[in-house]
Amino acid sequence: MAEAIHIDEETGIDASTTAGSESAPFKTLQFAYSQKPEQPQYLTRVKADDGSLEWKPATKSALKKAFNFFETQKKKAGREKELAAQRAKEEEEREKVFEEAKKITLEEDTSLPKAIRVKLDETDSKIVRLRAADGSGEKGTRVRVFGRVHRVRKQKDVLFVTLRDGYGYLQCVFAGKLAKTYDAITLARETSVEVLGELYALPAGAHAPGQRELHVDFYTIHNGWKAPGGEDAITNRVQAQGDPVVLLDNRHLVLRGDIASSVMFVRDAVEFAFHSVYKELRLRKVSPPALVQTQVEGGATLFKFDYYGEQAFLTQSSQLYLETVLPSMGDVYCIEKSFRAEKSLTRRHLSEYTHIEAELDFITFDDLLDHLETVMSRVIEVTLADPVIAAYIKELNPEFKQPERPFKRMKYTEAIEWLVENNIPNDEGQPHAFGDDIAEAAERKMTDIINRPIFLTHFPVEIKAFYMQKDKQDPRVTESVDCLMPGVGEIVGGSMRMDDYDELMAAYEREGIPAKDYYWYTDQRKYGSSPHGGYGLGLERFLAWLCKQHTVRDTCLYPRYMGRCKP
Repeated sequence: MAEAIHIDEETGIDASTTAGSESAPFKTLQFAYSQKPEQPQYLTRVKADDGSLEWKPATKSALKKAFNFFETQKKKAGREKELAAQRAKEEEEREKVFEEAKKITLEEDTSLPKAIRVKLDETDSKIVRLRAADGSGEKGTRVRVFGRVHRVRKQKDVLFVTLRDGYGYLQCVFAGKLAKTYDAITLARETSVEVLGELYALPAGAHAPGQRELHVDFYTIHNGWKAPGGEDAITNRVQAQGDPVVLLDNRHLVLRGDIASSVMFVRDAVEFAFHSVYKELRLRKVSPPALVQTQVEGGATLFKFDYYGEQAFLTQSSQLYLETVLPSMGDVYCIEKSFRAEKSLTRRHLSEYTHIEAELDFITFDDLLDHLETVMSRVIEVTLADPVIAAYIKELNPEFKQPERPFKRMKYTEAIEWLVENNIPNDEGQPHAFGDDIAEAAERKMTDIINRPIFLTHFPVEIKAFYMQKDKQDPRVTESVDCLMPGVGEIVGGSMRMDDYDELMAAYEREGIPAKDYYWYTDQRKYGSSPHGGYGLGLERFLAWLCKQHTVRDTCLYPRYMGRCKP
């Protein structure tokens, strides 16, 4: 006769090695039943009325619950066994397909016309010709293209592959045995491919890049060109809504995506537009040094390093150097890197950024504002004149419109009044007052509500850099300007520069700056001074506004900020 199975919730152990005897009981009835099902008796240890412990048969409800759980688990195990068998069968069949596919070999048909090599965006009718979608009429051009697999779609026995080469996209149609080779049936995104075929117009109602497709007659995936699939596929490495840290660690892969690459294309176009506009306005480009021994925006944000035994810094701005060539070269500009050691993790700050700076000679403050408005508006015009770039911007920022001119001009004192009237407090929760350095959040809120570009001017002397010219009508303030854009805030900072020697020397003393280190800058006031001014524009912020990106980290190639200096 089978022995009773014992369960003791206090001393029992739920393990496959447990005997279930009085001296070695299980801990739970559920586990006991799963290990030793359909036994004649299950005894649980309970406390009697007199406080002693005794073995009593398990209740019917408890037994029913244990039985139901056991049956459920048995069915689940049965299903898993069936699925495992099905998976094994599918894997066996897949391996057979792979083995058959490996037997298929491709050879280029040498009787076909010689293929001409083109980029994927080539549309010049003198170079490429499309055959009619139904195959009638004149043959299409046979081309040889190189690219990476951007998308793959299978429809019955036809493989539709969209290639990308950095210049454009092209849908390639693989049919017949071309779609049955081992390379074809294991094709993964980002695989590099060499493809030959005839260009066709798309059938009516179909959609593909450029409204055309390549009917493939031969292709090659050279050694080392194949990208991994499965767990190591790029779609598993980086995902659109993935962890931001993971995405930044894998920025080199993120840059292959539609959004990131579109922003980079716009960035290239915008930088080219700045160069073009500056040439239109007859500014000359110079390349100031990045290794310096002077400060421009205060010592707290300097990156310091040892320079052959001397202390040196990474440049905060090229402004001072640009000023030195005004007498010899006229109006000048540069597009260089600037560095700020700001311990800030806001979406608007970077430790390394692209700084577009210009200095203009013999001007007034109004001239400076007019110039800034012209440059920014003209850069947008030049950028949007390229239909490819305009399409990228439309996709990234559908609501974008060319800023209306003239830009709104608002003095600092007027901004303080506006913030008070609209109940937007300062960082201490108090109403704004003259002398406050308007905080980023308040500044951005004001800009977003007004919803147009703003030239915010005439900031107090105490909150601006030592070199800024005081307003002759109100010496409490400087002839300074910040350009504020909706959604981003400040993207440009500029001013007229002090042109009086004595005034500049007094500014050095007021700020505790050793004048001897700036002799080369001070000499500009000694040897033929002039009224001049300039500005610095953060390219990443400009792009964040133009492309409607939440953070400037997404508008540069590899962002650098506190805590990140890789990859």
